[in-house]
Amino acid sequence: MPAAMAAKQERLDQFLVRILGKDIQSYLEDPQIVEILLNPDGQVWVDVLGGEMAPRSRLDAGQARMIIDTVASMLGTMISADSPIISGELPLDGSRFEGLIPPVVSAPSFSIRKKALLVFTLEDYVRKGILSENQYAMIHRAVDSRQNILVCGGTGTGKTTLANAILHAVSERTPEHRIVIIEDTRELQCTAPNAVFLRSSDRIDMTRLLRSTMRLRPDRIVVGEVRGAEALALLKAWNTGHPGGVGTVHANNAQAALIRVGQLIQEANVPPVPQLIAEAVNVVISIRRTATGRIIDEILQVNGWKDGAFITQLV
Repeated sequence: MPAAMAAKQERLDQFLVRILGKDIQSYLEDPQIVEILLNPDGQVWVDVLGGEMAPRSRLDAGQARMIIDTVASMLGTMISADSPIISGELPLDGSRFEGLIPPVVSAPSFSIRKKALLVFTLEDYVRKGILSENQYAMIHRAVDSRQNILVCGGTGTGKTTLANAILHAVSERTPEHRIVIIEDTRELQCTAPNAVFLRSSDRIDMTRLLRSTMRLRPDRIVVGEVRGAEALALLKAWNTGHPGGVGTVHANNAQAALIRVGQLIQEANVPPVPQLIAEAVNVVISIRRTATGRIIDEILQVNGWKDGAFITQLV
């Protein structure tokens, strides 16, 4: 980057730091905090790694609007009443930023999803009572036997954090494996010595990246979140010599996750092909929030497809 451009970028970064304020900046620097959310009422909530969401501070509407406008400008776009939503990476650190202004909200609101700086391990899940000893052993068996694992849950349940914990186990138990990780935002963590991170963009989608992945000699293929037609490419990859992958999908329980994958496959203009799903997805892990915290409520072993239904077994 030319010196003049670098100096301009530095000034913009410094300005953004100032308008974010000490509270938001401290949350960005805290490795325990994974998400920062500003509600239209001015209340700022934070989500803590392995913990629960809680209010921490307040931000007035004028400052919130200035933050959103500045981020939009740094991303090379504009936000207005006609275009009241922006999505992109926070210029300071690559965190996922979503900003909204009226009329879609009553007052400026945003969420900042940070890339986790710490990994909450499966052992941590057991210590916190989120994962039972039997479930812990089951996940390790799935990792060791190179079963494809699909993590599911609703919004904010901690799917990515759990996927990171499974990836940590993969890295520790099979350090010799080459892992290719595909995301649209940098969220997954992997300490494996032989790992490649790919990121989709407006021009290069996940389906295209999955095709490239096949030429990168992966042992395991990981996708941050399956949201569309790339589901078909992922299942084919998992089912053609690249077992032991990990992926996440938005669904409220394990059975619903299998149905959801079928729905996403249809976005590739093909039938749901449940037989392919049953062959490629070996284990589904469901995480959800309860009144007392997060819990791994289901681990489902997928054993096939017969007579119009998935053959499954709760572990």
